[in-house]
Amino acid sequence: MIGETVDANWAREVAFLKAMVAVASDNPPGDCAPHAEAAARELEALGFTVERHPVPEDLVRANGMQSATNLVVRRSFGSGRGPIIALNAHGDVVPPGHGWTTDPYGGEERDGAVYGRGAAVSKSDFAIYAFALLALDANAAGLDGGIELHFTYDEEAGGEIGPKWLIDNRLTHATHAISAGFSYAITTAHNGCLHLEVTVRGRQAHAAMPGNGADALESAVPILEMLYEERRRLAEIESAWPGIGRPQITVGLIRGGINTNVVPDEVTFRIDRRVIPDEHGTAVEEELIHRIEESLPQGRGTTVSCRRIMMAEPLRPLEGVDRIAAAISARARDVLGVEVGETAVPLYTDARHYAAAGIPTVLYGAGPRSIVEANAHAADEHIQLADLRAATEIVALALADLLRN
Repeated sequence: MIGETVDANWAREVAFLKAMVAVASDNPPGDCAPHAEAAARELEALGFTVERHPVPEDLVRANGMQSATNLVVRRSFGSGRGPIIALNAHGDVVPPGHGWTTDPYGGEERDGAVYGRGAAVSKSDFAIYAFALLALDANAAGLDGGIELHFTYDEEAGGEIGPKWLIDNRLTHATHAISAGFSYAITTAHNGCLHLEVTVRGRQAHAAMPGNGADALESAVPILEMLYEERRRLAEIESAWPGIGRPQITVGLIRGGINTNVVPDEVTFRIDRRVIPDEHGTAVEEELIHRIEESLPQGRGTTVSCRRIMMAEPLRPLEGVDRIAAAISARARDVLGVEVGETAVPLYTDARHYAAAGIPTVLYGAGPRSIVEANAHAADEHIQLADLRAATEIVALALADLLRN
C-alpha cells in the first residue's frame, strides 16, 4: 500500500529535506549549480537515475544568474503509453534576510516542523515528489504511463531557464504537469507579472544654473504621479477569479542623479504590474507604455524610454486540468479529512510555462493554507512535518489514480 510505503521511507524523506535546506541556493545571486549537484547525489542515493542538464553560461547570465543545472528523473510504468506527468519544483530561493531564530541553512527540527530557507518554497516539494515516486515504484501494479521529476533553479528569476528551457529543448515528454504548491488548495490559475524599466533622460547642468539643463527627475514626477493614480484606479477592479483580488502596480526601484549639486540627467525606475487572469499581459504592457509616454512633459528637453524586463502571462486552466484536480482533491479528502478545492492565487510561478506549451497544469505540494503560515520568503520559514507526510501520500495516490485511468 502506498501509505505504508510512505511511512517506511519517512525518516529518509525528512533527512532528504534537511539535506536540501542545508545547501544554499539563494537567488540572487543565483549560483545554483552546487545545490543541483547535491540534490542529484541525494536522488541517486535513493536509486534514481538523474539527468543533469547544465544551462549555457551566456543564457544563465542573461537571466541575471550565475549558474543553473536542471535535473530530470524519468520513470516509465506498464506499456508507457499512458499519461506522462511532470512534477516540477524549484530549488532556488530568496536570500534569508534578517530576523531568524534558527540557522536558515540548518534544517532544524522543532515542534514538529523543519525550519530553513526553502523548507516550504519549494525544497519540501523536492522531497514529496521524489518520495511519492518511490512509493509508486513499490506499488506499480496496474500503472501505465510515466513520471518525470523536473527540479529546476530559476523560479525566483522568472522560470525562463528552468521549465521553459526544458520544454524548448525537448527534454520533456510531459502530457500533464503538477508544480510546487501547498497542501490545502489546488491552484489552477494565478496572476501574471510585467516588470518594466522606465528611463527618463535629460541634460546635466550646475545646480547654480539649473535652467541650462533638462531635469530628468522633474520630468519623471508626472510619470510617477500617473502611476500612483493608476494604482488607485486598479483598486476599483475585481478579478472574476476567486482568490485573485485586484491587479496591482508598484514602483519598486528608483535611481538617478549624479551629485547633489548637479541637475539630474537620468532617472530610471522599475515597475511591477501584476496581471490578473482576466487581462492579457501584452495588452497591459502596450497601454502602460502609452500612458507613460503621454505623461512625459513636452518642451523640457527630456525623453522617456521603456524596456521590458520580464513578462509572465497569467496561468489559466487548460482542458485536462479538471482531471488532475479531481484526482488530487479526492485523495486529499481521504488523507486530510477536509475538502481541498480549486483556487487561484495572486502570485505568479513558473508553472505557467507548462500551460503556455499546452500542458494541463495545476499547483499542488507540501505546505499549510497560506504563504503567511509558512513564513515563506520571511524569517523562520518552515514546513510542518505532518503536512509534508500528508502531501507525499496525496501526490502518490493521485498519480496512481491518473496512471490507472
